[in-house]
Amino acid sequence: MIQSQDALPPLFCFGYGFSAQAAARLWLDAGGHVIGTTRDPSKLKQMRAENIEPFLFDAVPDESLLSAGAILSSVAPTEAGDDPVLHRYAPVLEKSAARWIGYLSTTGVYGEANGGWIDETAPLAPTTDRGIRRVQAEAAWLKLYEDHGLPVHLFRLSGIYGPGRSALETVLSGRAQRVNKPGQVFNRIHVEDIAATLWASWQKPNPGAAYNLADDEPAPPQEVIAYACDLAGVPVPPLVPFDEAQLSPMARSFYAENKRLKNNKIKAELGVSLHYPTYREGLLAEWQTRAER
Repeated sequence: MIQSQDALPPLFCFGYGFSAQAAARLWLDAGGHVIGTTRDPSKLKQMRAENIEPFLFDAVPDESLLSAGAILSSVAPTEAGDDPVLHRYAPVLEKSAARWIGYLSTTGVYGEANGGWIDETAPLAPTTDRGIRRVQAEAAWLKLYEDHGLPVHLFRLSGIYGPGRSALETVLSGRAQRVNKPGQVFNRIHVEDIAATLWASWQKPNPGAAYNLADDEPAPPQEVIAYACDLAGVPVPPLVPFDEAQLSPMARSFYAENKRLKNNKIKAELGVSLHYPTYREGLLAEWQTRAER
């Protein structure tokens, strides 16, 4: 449990998905109050059961948002390029007295690096429509900082994984492919390391900053699948050439860019020590948890 020396102000989460839930757990463990939004009315009861004060996304009272000392948005931009949170709530946010605001973005804002190492100083040169929309959303959030002095921080996330959402689930479901695109690597980031980094940033705000959230070892996806198979004791599927792989358009788009992300900044500036520095630690921990059930 993370201990907080001072009473925590409320954390407001726009979107209550995988990453926001992990951040909320840390906040609750430290004795804080969490407010969250959803677009699905059926999730309101579940959120209350998790001690989250829930609101439908389009029905947040101004006073609930203005009471937050920390605000986290994990809401993706629309296909038209608009940020739904800013489209709906920018006038209220401009009056916020929050000490910290975090926007969860993606490393797709950097575009293609031909497998090279890049840090937060790299130019933003997205090659996919999703990446372009994220660059626009980042700029819109930073405008709140530039024009209104709001403490906005950008977090560029690599491939997110964690309990119930990892290569182990893919392997155990029988859907695993070992896609081979020579030279292709991906960084990943465990959801608990995302939450820990957000907490560290809250403790040490640096408005206007951007951070790469990535593990220490960018790795070929086929190696990750093979490791998950070894843990689960199932046969390793054969390699499938990328051009022949059965991939959704979304999955195929991830292979359009190849880069290695440096994570030095979260370590040096925020003092983050990754609990899961590579996919091995993360998948092993999940497998051990399964075995204990």
